[in-house]
Amino acid sequence: MMQTLPKIIPINELKNTAQISQICKESQVPIVVTKNGYGEMVMMSIELYERTIAEAQAAALVNEAIDELNAGAEPIEAHTYLASLREKYGT
Repeated sequence: MMQTLPKIIPINELKNTAQISQICKESQVPIVVTKNGYGEMVMMSIELYERTIAEAQAAALVNEAIDELNAGAEPIEAHTYLASLREKYGT
């Protein structure tokens, strides 16, 4: 999958807040704000932020599971694990 590059704008363009807000809402990529040619901050829509955080949390959980397997944990089949949860919590 090809990832879209972030939009880049100079900090002096932040004066036009309505336009920047519209770009954030319509964009599916972060907006990098530069100052003197260097990255200063990143802006994004709340939807993109929430999706980014959810993806990072999911990746952390997967990495934790991989670490557990590498440390010798025994894998459990999903249906077995779910059955144990139903038995434990009565659902």
